Amino acid sequence: MKIARSAAALLLALAMMVPMAGAIRLTEPAPAETETEAEELPESAAADEAWKLLLVNPWNTLPEDFSVELVTLASCGLKVDKRIRTDLNEMFFACQEAGLRPLICSAYRTQAVQTRLYNNKISRLRAAGYSRESAVEEAGRWVAVPGTSEHQTGLALDIVSTGYQVLNKKQADTPEQKWLMEHCWEYGFILRYPSDKSEITGISYEPWHYRYVGKEAALAMRDSGQCLEEYLEALEEDAGQTGTSRTSPASIA
Repeated sequence: MKIARSAAALLLALAMMVPMAGAIRLTEPAPAETETEAEELPESAAADEAWKLLLVNPWNTLPEDFSVELVTLASCGLKVDKRIRTDLNEMFFACQEAGLRPLICSAYRTQAVQTRLYNNKISRLRAAGYSRESAVEEAGRWVAVPGTSEHQTGLALDIVSTGYQVLNKKQADTPEQKWLMEHCWEYGFILRYPSDKSEITGISYEPWHYRYVGKEAALAMRDSGQCLEEYLEALEEDAGQTGTSRTSPASIA
């Protein structure tokens, strides 16, 4: 089954041609603005939408000219891309309304912070007996190499249960994660590193790492069971069938 209408695939293909803690208690969101249907967006608007699908993974580094306008979440002091705040606010409010207590423990990271976390992971592995080479390889499975972390985009969040704040597989069993995994797509988010996609994403299962991709893409990935890499590849195939050329996600560095 195709993951999107042909027109939507063409739109996103055009868009992809451009370069690509603390507890948080959010207030009730204001009514969301009406979104324009994808097929009605002009090409310039399509280009403006490309940021939602920026691919950053072990094989695709953050663009050298990347910049982002950040906003600070007042209740916890962490920062995110300003453009995701409204949907993030709505998601947290809905989760809280369900009687749950989600908590953001990590959001935007600078290059320096990502480097420190990565080096610390290597040091801990070395102390546990890993060789230097093995430590570097293993560290990359859990902490992204600086420049390849989604946290550096401002679009990614680590969300845990207030009642269980350990970053391990048991996090998936908490009521908060179960709710988020079921409903995050409604607000434009995806669970970025599912348990069955590690070979594709390059990152081990993280039932706490959520990524903003926009509501249309999140719905498509929910319906298709695809991760972001697979979704972008499918868009490329759809664009090829319509005769539209675009930059391959794998070549965006």
